Amino acid sequence: MAFVDPSHLELEDRLVSINRITKVVKGGRRMRFAAIVIVGDKNGHVGLGTGKAQEVPEAIRKAVDDATKSLVEVPTVATTIPHEVIGRFGAGRVMLKPAVAGSGIAAGGSVRAVMELAGIEDVTSKSLGRNTPINLIRATMDALTRLKTAQEVAELRGISAEELQG
Repeated sequence: MAFVDPSHLELEDRLVSINRITKVVKGGRRMRFAAIVIVGDKNGHVGLGTGKAQEVPEAIRKAVDDATKSLVEVPTVATTIPHEVIGRFGAGRVMLKPAVAGSGIAAGGSVRAVMELAGIEDVTSKSLGRNTPINLIRATMDALTRLKTAQEVAELRGISAEELQG
C-alpha cells in the first residue's frame, strides 16, 4: 500500500457516524465524542479516519486529518472494480462484486459512502458479518486494498497481460 500525497487532490469528506462516549469518574460523567469520516476525490483515492474530542467539530476535524493521512489508491475498470473480493476486519466481512455499467451502487450505509467517494459507480456488495459501522468500513477498505489490476496479476505470474486475458 503506497502513500498517496493528498496535497494535489481535491478531497471531499463525508461524516459516517458520530458517537457520544461517557466516562464515569469520581466527580461525575465525562462526555466525549467520536467521529468516523471518509474522504475521497471520486477518482480512485479514498481514506478512513477517526477522531475523538470533547466537542463535535473538533472530533470531525481530527477524523478528517486522520483520513487524509490514510489515503489508498483503488484500481478500477471503467466504472467498476476489477474482480470480486472479500474484505475482513474484526467480525465485519464485506463482499464486493463488479457490476455492469449503469447498475449503480448496490450497497448500504457506510459501504456506499466509501464506494461513492472512491469514484466507483457500479458495484454490488454484501455484508457477511457484523454491521458495526467502523468494522464494516475497515473491512471495505481492506477489500479495496486487496484489489489487483490485470497488469499486476500478470507481473506476479511472470506473463504478459495479453496472455492472461486471452
